[in-house]
Amino acid sequence: MTDQPPKPDAALQNTSPTDAAAPTRDSAFSPLRYPDFRLIWTATLIANLGTLVQGVGAGWSMTELTAQHEMIALVQASTTLPIMLLAIPAGAIADLFNRRRVMLFSQGFMAVVSGLLAVASWQDVLGPWTLLAFTFLLGLGTALNIPSWQASVRDLVPREDLPKAVALNSMSFNLMRSVGPAIGGLLVAWAGPHAAFALNAISYLALIYALARWKGPEITSTLPTESLGSAITLGLRYVLLSPNLLTIILRGFLFGGGAVVMLALLPAISRDQMQAGAMTYGILLGAFGAGAIGGALLSAPLRRIWQIERVIATAFCGFALGTTVVALVPGPVLAVPGLILAGGAWVLALSLFNVSAQLASPRWVVGRVLAIYQTATFGGMAMGSWLWGSLSESLGIRAALLLAASTMLLGAGFGLIRRMPDFPEVDLDPANRFHAPALRLNLKARSGPLMVMIDWNIPPENTEGFLAAMAQRRQIRLRDGAREWALMRDLEDPDIWVEAYHVPTWTEYLRHQQRRTRSDAENFDKLLTLHRGPERPRVHRMIERRAVTDYHDIPILEVPKVP
Repeated sequence: MTDQPPKPDAALQNTSPTDAAAPTRDSAFSPLRYPDFRLIWTATLIANLGTLVQGVGAGWSMTELTAQHEMIALVQASTTLPIMLLAIPAGAIADLFNRRRVMLFSQGFMAVVSGLLAVASWQDVLGPWTLLAFTFLLGLGTALNIPSWQASVRDLVPREDLPKAVALNSMSFNLMRSVGPAIGGLLVAWAGPHAAFALNAISYLALIYALARWKGPEITSTLPTESLGSAITLGLRYVLLSPNLLTIILRGFLFGGGAVVMLALLPAISRDQMQAGAMTYGILLGAFGAGAIGGALLSAPLRRIWQIERVIATAFCGFALGTTVVALVPGPVLAVPGLILAGGAWVLALSLFNVSAQLASPRWVVGRVLAIYQTATFGGMAMGSWLWGSLSESLGIRAALLLAASTMLLGAGFGLIRRMPDFPEVDLDPANRFHAPALRLNLKARSGPLMVMIDWNIPPENTEGFLAAMAQRRQIRLRDGAREWALMRDLEDPDIWVEAYHVPTWTEYLRHQQRRTRSDAENFDKLLTLHRGPERPRVHRMIERRAVTDYHDIPILEVPKVP
């Protein structure tokens, strides 16, 4: 095994000499220096406008179709539930297939569904459950799109600009949230919900055009495509063996479950608590979006002076305070400051969760990690939408909002138990050190199972350090797909230690080796310094074969009787 020079970051290849006048790297807008990101981000603005106008149309349509708060809250749940259910398979698809093509398909699918929804509304054939079915289908398209898009950001900008790019993506959505709901309210009041649905269908065309122009990185592999089930299982294993990722995902679930109360109940707050119409509902949503823009702009400055946990705790407390304000004030004018505060906390927390998950994941599994994070966060939102809707129906809107605010304070306190990790400085790019050995046995891709053993010669004075490094190596091996890892010591020569693990097939062994990151390679380098001898540790790669397939095949020797 030899070291190879690292490949240049694909995102750096997007720079252009014509970008000299672009924002500087220290600016919150520095990711816009990269033409591909700038094009897709601009198209996303248009698509987000359509999405938010559609949301106003769907939310207000439900208030016209039914008076039940629970059904109104289910509009939000029907959009987030598909993300909870399908995000993990969608994340595996993002890692296994061309992400650009996945996004093109999902955008086209949502454009068709939005067009059909506009026709159904125009023909006055929508009922409460039909509306929920259409919003559920739109949620399916969103579920398929999100992991591929979020994982692609790393292909559009370099690592140092990734937090700003994620914040800009949040800003893109919330910039439109500040004007989109108001436009949606005007459009619904003037032309009806079907006009909002039609505008959403048209808005997808801009993003389809941008994705068609972006070529994206072509990732080629000599190995066959991994099965979807195996990819999902490995993604779940990776997260379960990564304590930092578990903390990020858990905090995302808690925040999503509590914070969704505002979006889930805002139509009912506008109609019942404030006795207002669709226009006021749009303005209130706009205030939430304006606050979210502020949260995106504050993200980078706060990260420079505070640790991540303090920023996240502040976001939890800020949302609790904003929710309390909306619960207690009598009218929309006084509710605007609370909604601005809640919107800022919303983006501040969710963008940091997203960036933390990305920076803690290597490229080969980042789509699945983001999908699992999205499943937890949107699962919390779906459950919260149902919970707060039910509580609002039984206890009243104000009581539901105050209970949600209390939940957010508990979420802030949870940081005392599971503290958010700061952005890691580890290098998770591929190590590119492994070279497949020349085999004398003719193996096929599916040949297996295989057992791999590595002989380590460790002098007694290095034993303690070796065992500590091996504990980390065990986690790396199992996280990257190895099974039944074990460390054994030779009874006759105690200086010899044998590391052993299993992989199901030869192809899986090659994948296992290719998943090694530069950070993981540091662990191997440390073990090499503890190893004694001029030669590197010897690696035994063995294919398992049963000498006897059935105990009944063993010949039984008859012992002659003694006369």
